[in-house]
Amino acid sequence: MTVRHLRGLLLPLLLLAAWEYASRQDAAGAYAFVSLSKVGSALLELLGNGELPVNLLASLARTSSGLALGMLAGIGLGALMALSPLANRLTAPLFHALRQVPMLGWIPLIALWFGNGEPAKLLIVSLAAFYPMVLNTYEGLRQVDIRQREVGQVLMLDRWQQLSLILLPGALPSIATGVLQALAFAWVTAVGSELFLASGAGLGNLMMNAEAGARLEVIIVCVLCIGLCGYLMTWLCTRFCRRLLRWRTTD
Repeated sequence: MTVRHLRGLLLPLLLLAAWEYASRQDAAGAYAFVSLSKVGSALLELLGNGELPVNLLASLARTSSGLALGMLAGIGLGALMALSPLANRLTAPLFHALRQVPMLGWIPLIALWFGNGEPAKLLIVSLAAFYPMVLNTYEGLRQVDIRQREVGQVLMLDRWQQLSLILLPGALPSIATGVLQALAFAWVTAVGSELFLASGAGLGNLMMNAEAGARLEVIIVCVLCIGLCGYLMTWLCTRFCRRLLRWRTTD
């Protein structure tokens, strides 16, 4: 590990030291800033009884399913809006109006329509991934170099050939950016939906149960797990997108 990486650990280590110091001051500090030893014990407990793996896998599965649905729908609508002026005029005003509503603001309405089960959570996560995919697909297709479009016309490619051979490859960088954004939104929204719709397995539900039992150490473990998993998923997705786009030349 290089010195540069070690410098990146300095601030987290200082925060941990400050947290441990605050937990040792008085009873109020021990309650608000639970000691690191209790957090470690809670982690071992959750791993030992299987609660953490079960709830983590449930949240990851919910995120993956919602992300896949949102990506497919978002790419489809974004491409339709970019390639059809009529479709863009019909759908763009409604789309841009609806996307101004915060995702968690949809939860009461969706819960009223679909209950608090898995379909409602999946719909919320899908919507979170849907919006960035539409925007980035639309912008990517609209910004394909006009010279590439002219090459397709010279070669007399039909619309499907132009889409598959010219437009989509040219829009891939923007679509990849949309995937990264959609992944982050889907993960955060999946946990948020579990907090509001507290039924079934999931990290959000585990946190709600820990809050009811006044177990701050369990909540801390869940928060750390959410942050670490989100970071790892973003890192893996970034590496995959870079590999996918390695054929691109940069100026």
